[in-house]
Amino acid sequence: MGKEPLSGEDIAVRLAELPGWAREGDTITRTFGIRYHGGVAMIVNVADVERLVGHHADIDLRWDHVRFSITTHDAGHRLTAADFDLAARIDRIAAAHETQPHNV
Repeated sequence: MGKEPLSGEDIAVRLAELPGWAREGDTITRTFGIRYHGGVAMIVNVADVERLVGHHADIDLRWDHVRFSITTHDAGHRLTAADFDLAARIDRIAAAHETQPHNV
């Protein structure tokens, strides 16, 4: 997956395809409602995928939710296609873990 920085227009288009994800500066973030032990299991599944694709998210685990923040460090902390690919993969894993929407 490409690691060239995306334009603002490309970012907006890709973000529209990922409901629940929000842009915060040069990162995209999403929080999933899931209890602590379920969150740990979800993170292990995400980590396996991250290892395979060679890209990772910053992860914040709390007792009732998990928050993912994604940016491409090797592109100067800018958003790339790799970030949106990883976000879509995280969404599929979250659905398998039956997460709920979470408002922080």
